[in-house]
Amino acid sequence: MIDRRLFLASSAAALVAARPSLAQAPWPNKPLRIVVGFSAGSTPDLIARTLAEPLTKLLGQPVVVENKPGASGNIAADIVAKARDDHTMGVMINVNLTIAKLLNPALAFDPRKDLTPVCLVGTGPLVIALGPKWKDKASIDALKAAGGKLNYGSVGVGSMGHLGMEILSARLGTTPTHVPYPGNPQVIQALAADEIDVGLVPAGLAMSQISSGRIVALAVASSHRSELVPGVPSLADLGIKDLDIEIWTGVAVPASMPEANRKTLEKHVLDIVRTPEVGKQIVTQGWDVAALPGDAFAKRLETETAMLAAIVEKQNIRVN
Repeated sequence: MIDRRLFLASSAAALVAARPSLAQAPWPNKPLRIVVGFSAGSTPDLIARTLAEPLTKLLGQPVVVENKPGASGNIAADIVAKARDDHTMGVMINVNLTIAKLLNPALAFDPRKDLTPVCLVGTGPLVIALGPKWKDKASIDALKAAGGKLNYGSVGVGSMGHLGMEILSARLGTTPTHVPYPGNPQVIQALAADEIDVGLVPAGLAMSQISSGRIVALAVASSHRSELVPGVPSLADLGIKDLDIEIWTGVAVPASMPEANRKTLEKHVLDIVRTPEVGKQIVTQGWDVAALPGDAFAKRLETETAMLAAIVEKQNIRVN
């Protein structure tokens, strides 16, 4: 005869053991959203929409893009950081995932604590561009000789165009004056009109102006050349080693998202980005395809955060 107490105890233990597997619903189990901190038609928005349709097919749930522009993408980054639905991700740029909190201590989120990188999608080379008056004398030595007489344009304090020029200027020993503009098209227009001397501008936006001779491309601001600006040397080619200043776009999720779900998302995004069709779209949008997985992306973030933090602290750069 079976001991009733033993039977009940065994049954209870079996139910407890089974409970976790019963509670784990397949992921995703509802629509996902990609939050973008820039307006529709911006390059991060285009990346998000390029990912949304194939992700919908692979994950079996609708994937919608939500634009939450403002504060250089930090409004959207804050939304992602605080999401607790396990179905929210963000497409973000450099500063959102590196030194946002350092630039503005009042921010309600800390990218290093509240966000987890999923994968790097694309990198965008920045071109050291000069106005037409530099056409016959464009060189690193000429920039050094100009010293503090130089001025440069960017899309604002804390942007990669701003921080990158400060890093480059520190290497060259120059002290140029910063002139902020509403956007990169305005920076390029100012260069073409010789209103400013130099700027770090995205290759995808600058190439037509470079080809027409309206602005002068001195170099790609990195240790390697880019197919997006054929024929333009790298900084390494000009003797400046170990310096990479790029814009990039990547996917991040709240730090609270379970690792298994994040890994599922990482696999699918990487698979999508590595397809020839999507890769071609990304290049057309002005990016070099990166397809860097989460662990490697995190290491890159550590290196870049240290580089940017050093110049921010040295120059006491802050964004209100």
